[in-house]
Amino acid sequence: QERLVESGGGSAQSGGSLRLSCALSGFSYKDYCMGWFRRDPGKEHEALAIVASDGTTRYAESVKGRFTIARDNVKNTLYLQMNNLQPNDTAMYSCAAADLPCAIVGLRPHTFGYWGLGTQVTVSS
Repeated sequence: QERLVESGGGSAQSGGSLRLSCALSGFSYKDYCMGWFRRDPGKEHEALAIVASDGTTRYAESVKGRFTIARDNVKNTLYLQMNNLQPNDTAMYSCAAADLPCAIVGLRPHTFGYWGLGTQVTVSS
């Protein structure tokens, strides 16, 4: 059974950094797309970044230049390095996987079928 577990969330000051990790298990499809998303209470998921099995990445404009997504296919782990955090980055952050290539699913949360429970990130000014 597929399982994604996030870690690394917490609190940061404005301008600070955090690194999120997502451990994936039980996923047999090889060319799967992985991504990071965030959501404020009562709102839809916002796609932040996706990474293909070959390391190709794509970012939302809101985080481009500040956040870096990476995956380790041996450890089946996804990472999100977040720099220059701002208060409006405060949200619940989730990792997700799709059993389709990133070129097909894109930055569209509804195309990702496997989700972690999320980790809270809070940025204070």
